[in-house]
Amino acid sequence: MHSDTISAIATANGIGSIAIIRISGDNALKIVKKLTKKTEIEPRYATLSCVYDSNNTLIDEAIIIYFQAPHSFTAEHVVEIQCHGGFIVAQSILKATVNAGARLATPGEFSKRAFFNGRIDLSEAEAIAQLIEAKSEDAAKILAAQMKGSLKYFIENIRDEIIHILAFSEVTIDYAEEDLPEDLVVQIKSKLDELYKLLNKTLEASKAREGLMQGFRVAIIGKPNVGKSSLLNALLNFDRAIVSDIAGTTRDTIEEQVKIGTHLIRIVDTAGIREANDEIEKIGIERSLEAIDLSDIVVALFDSSRAADTEDKKIITLLENAKKSKKVIVIKNKIDLEEKFSFPSLDFDLELNSKDDVSSLVKALEAIMDRNNSSDEIMLISSRQINAVEETMKNVEESFIPLEDQELEIFSFHLNEAVKEMASITRPFENDEMLDKMFGSFCLGK
Repeated sequence: MHSDTISAIATANGIGSIAIIRISGDNALKIVKKLTKKTEIEPRYATLSCVYDSNNTLIDEAIIIYFQAPHSFTAEHVVEIQCHGGFIVAQSILKATVNAGARLATPGEFSKRAFFNGRIDLSEAEAIAQLIEAKSEDAAKILAAQMKGSLKYFIENIRDEIIHILAFSEVTIDYAEEDLPEDLVVQIKSKLDELYKLLNKTLEASKAREGLMQGFRVAIIGKPNVGKSSLLNALLNFDRAIVSDIAGTTRDTIEEQVKIGTHLIRIVDTAGIREANDEIEKIGIERSLEAIDLSDIVVALFDSSRAADTEDKKIITLLENAKKSKKVIVIKNKIDLEEKFSFPSLDFDLELNSKDDVSSLVKALEAIMDRNNSSDEIMLISSRQINAVEETMKNVEESFIPLEDQELEIFSFHLNEAVKEMASITRPFENDEMLDKMFGSFCLGK
């Protein structure tokens, strides 16, 4: 338990009906009793009370809720003061808590205390942080499950399996005279193969659904004047981009957020891709190419009323490369005009007029994003978790050769590293766990 008491405003800045000040630590209740002039505050009951500053001046009438340790988010004594929202009231109460003996909490310190006090593990802490910024309903479902420990249980099961195999190895090293199964090496390799495949499946699924967690990025590309800005305006339902017949009107990327289905996505309207002499336009085109690389989905527009030219061919080449790593939607635009465009090798996914109706594109985007919404599957939600799993797989793979050669010291080294990497996702690895499994599993009696 920490000796000091921390305090912070737990709600967003701005005007609202309610603001919450959270206090955590040994003196949390003592501080709130001082501010409310109450001698007793019953745990887990909402208590209406006046709140005073250090000069005994009334600040507000608020709801007080006390969570007695260890039955709180931080596992410490926690008191929440629910006051009227606004810029002044919450700040005044926060200042009063500091004057009464608390200190201002640093960012994430409540979650940090919850972790150090064993209330949550690292995977649950990351889920809490990302849930606040969830970009889709499906992401929120995944994160809510992880807050309840779904990823923790998955990781710990994998970790326990590796520790169990490691125990076999250590026993073989230290107790070579004991009777062990003749096909031990085959059994161990088979089990490690299963674990490797399971980790790889989880890793690939997590990478494929990265947009679900971070928010999908959609880049609209095409040569100048194919209707990219009109398409952006239609998707946003307001005139965000300037629409003009003059080539090069959009000289930089324009980014906006819009909700499509259950997903909050970021749409990037790029500068028209062509050979440009203007230095500023060249920079805009470079940023357009960068936007393609950073996007999850590429929407490519072609003008059906204009004959195909070298600029269209350049766009098609870009699409061929983009298709290797991301989803691409190819659109024939301006279908209300006389058709002049022809490019035999190009297949269109949609035909529309971006100034009139883009509902078909909205449905296509929603369908792509919904394919990655398996909220019942385990998913890694951060680069830290992904790196840890990649390192685990690397060590498991590197353990196969020493296992076959029965160089068990090297084999055990790689498995120890694998266990440490998996443990870093949830909690530190303690060698006592391996010892418990070793002696518990084999009943060595030594």
